[in-house]
Amino acid sequence: MQSKKKLAVAIGAAIAPLLAVCLPAGTANAHGYISSPPSRQAQCAARSIPCGAIKYEPQSVEGPKGLRSCSGGNAAFAELNDDSKGWAVTTVGRTTSFNWRLTAPHATSTWQYYAGGQKVAEFNDGGARPGTTVSHSVNFGSVSGRQKLLAVWNIADTPNAFYVCVDLNIR
Repeated sequence: MQSKKKLAVAIGAAIAPLLAVCLPAGTANAHGYISSPPSRQAQCAARSIPCGAIKYEPQSVEGPKGLRSCSGGNAAFAELNDDSKGWAVTTVGRTTSFNWRLTAPHATSTWQYYAGGQKVAEFNDGGARPGTTVSHSVNFGSVSGRQKLLAVWNIADTPNAFYVCVDLNIR
């Protein structure tokens, strides 16, 4: 009986490296979010507001392209959709820079910014891979006052996007 156990262990040890190489890799759960002005994810990561799992992975709010929710349709991060949670509001001017922190730079089609129910800016990267930080200067046009900005990072080579919300007072 002891030799059968030894044989099973030896076979398992021989097969394990093959499986590791042959099986598809899982998806990475590190990507990106807006660090300033502080997004809802950034506030959770800084522990400046009580949050669930998002505080550990603010860069992971990924979902199918075309959504308009702060959570990207991800139930684990649904609290990001809660406008009554007490998110800090940043006062900004008519033109503001949004700074992204990227932990896995993906080939990018577009970066989109929505405020006041309308798209206020779009930047086309044409499939280029960004660095670990990205900054966009967004002009809000006629949109002013208290707004929840939704920023969307559309990935070029997958059907997914990353979603970020920032609470602003636009003057």
